[in-house]
This record gives sequence, structure tokens and C-alpha cells, in this order.
Amino acid sequence: MRTRILKAMAEVVSERDTHSVTIKDVVARAGVTRAAFNEQFADLEDCFLAAFEHGVRRGRTVMAAAYSRQSTWVDGVRAALGALLELLDEEPALARLWVVYSLGGGPRVLRRRAAVSMVLCEFVDRGRSEGLMRVAPPELTAEGVVGAVLAIVQARLLARNPEPLIELQGQLMSLILLPYLGNAVAKRELKRAAPRPPQEPSAGGRSAVEGIGMRLTHRTACVLSAIGEYPGANNREIANRAGVVDQGQISKLLSRLEGLGLIVNVSQGGYRGAPNAWTLTPRGEQVEHGVRRGAQESAVGAPVGKAVARER
Repeated sequence: MRTRILKAMAEVVSERDTHSVTIKDVVARAGVTRAAFNEQFADLEDCFLAAFEHGVRRGRTVMAAAYSRQSTWVDGVRAALGALLELLDEEPALARLWVVYSLGGGPRVLRRRAAVSMVLCEFVDRGRSEGLMRVAPPELTAEGVVGAVLAIVQARLLARNPEPLIELQGQLMSLILLPYLGNAVAKRELKRAAPRPPQEPSAGGRSAVEGIGMRLTHRTACVLSAIGEYPGANNREIANRAGVVDQGQISKLLSRLEGLGLIVNVSQGGYRGAPNAWTLTPRGEQVEHGVRRGAQESAVGAPVGKAVARER
């Protein structure tokens, strides 16, 4: 229900001026009662902030997963940028709330947006250690690069008939790399073809459930559902919600799911012993959706197949 309300918030905000949105609009779009809204959020700004945070988590998840599969800063930036642009293309309402309308979301949203921008700047600033320039660019370069990328994306999202953002990847990569690696490297990015759009999963996400490389037990399904419902939860929180008593078992299971590319640790702790913060990857979301769809069909007596094997 919470996710449904957050999605409704993004859709309503993207259709009209931020300041004209009311709680009545959001609950009507979400198909829930005002009481249900009040159980989840203190006020409209609280809901807007939660929707913004939802967008941040989605973006951080796909970028972290894409970057982690690369061995160099340049390849990592390219993969992370492409993953983010694809996400924004797939969810335009969330994209507009996150990139455009968060500017009018209130003081708490603005502070959080600034914090997210600084994280992006720190990520881009790693390019100074890889630079081939005789004189290293100033520290403010990353802020300028991130600001320029966000401004370009914002302009495209506000266009009357916007083109797919993924088509901007080469130009944006060129802009990012120019101050760090020079003109020759930046020019090469302009010649790269835009990635092909991802294929649509089959109905119910069942294609993602099949062939994931492990037996999808009832316990595993509960863990995926817990992460999907509470993104950013740590090991202990997931174990409690999934009914797993053994902390060693939950650690092994989470590590295996991470290895399969279904979840990613987006913890920003930065020190040994910092709690994990798990969230589903796009593939993990497809698998979790397939599991949930199968459970719904089972509840009404429809055949589910053997997607989820219950542990004895």
C-alpha cells in the first residue's frame, strides 16, 4: 500500500503544479482511504519526501549494480549513467518528481536533494585521480558536471515531446569526461551507439523467476518480499520480517542473492561493521513481482506451477 501511495504521489505531481496537489488527489489516485494515508505519512510533505527517497533508492540501486560490474572509473560511470537514464525513461513520473519537482518540495526535500547531489559529486570527482590532464581540474568541477547533467535531463523531462533520455548517454558522458580525461577521450564517447532498450519481461514477471540459478524456496521468497517492501533494511530487519531466526543463515542467503544480481547493498556507512542496506535490483524486482503474482494466483485457486518451492 505504501508503494502504491508513493507511485500515486509521483503521478499526480507530474501532472500538475506541485503546490496544487492535495492529499485528496493522492488517495484518489492510489485508491486508498485518507485514514490509510495518515497511517503512513504525517502530512503531504512527508509523503512527497518519501516519494523522493523512493526515487533516490531506485536510482542508487541501478547505478550501484551497474557500476559494480565494471573494473574502471570510466566504464563504471558509463554503465551507471546508462542504467539511470534507462530507469528515468521507464518511470517518467518518478523521474519528473525526482529531478524536476523536488525543487518545490519543501525544505526537507531540498536538503535531501542537496545531499544526494553531493554524493553524485563525490562519485564523479574520482575522475581527478584518473585524469590525464597536465593540470588537474579544480574540486568544483564535479559540482559543475553534475549540475549540468541534471539541468540537461530536467530540460528534456519538461519538453512537450521528450526524446528517450538514453539517447543522451554519449553526449552526457562526453561532458563528464572532458575536464578529467581530455578532448580525445570525450570525443570517442560521442561515437558510441546508445544502448538498446531492455526487453520487457513476460506477464507476471515469470520469465525472471525461471532460471535464476537457485531453488527459489518459500524462505527466499519471503526475504525478497521483505526487501521489496522495506528497501534499505539491514540484515536483522530483513530476518525479522522474513521469519529467519539464524543470523548466519540470513547472511549467507543475502550474499547469494547479491551474487545472483537480485539485490544490492547500498549502504553508505563507509566503515567496517557498518550495517548493510539492501534493496532489489531491477532483475530482483522482476523476480519478486513474479513471486507475488504467483502467490495471488494461488490464493484464488489458479495453478502456480513450481516457481516457489515451500521448505519443509
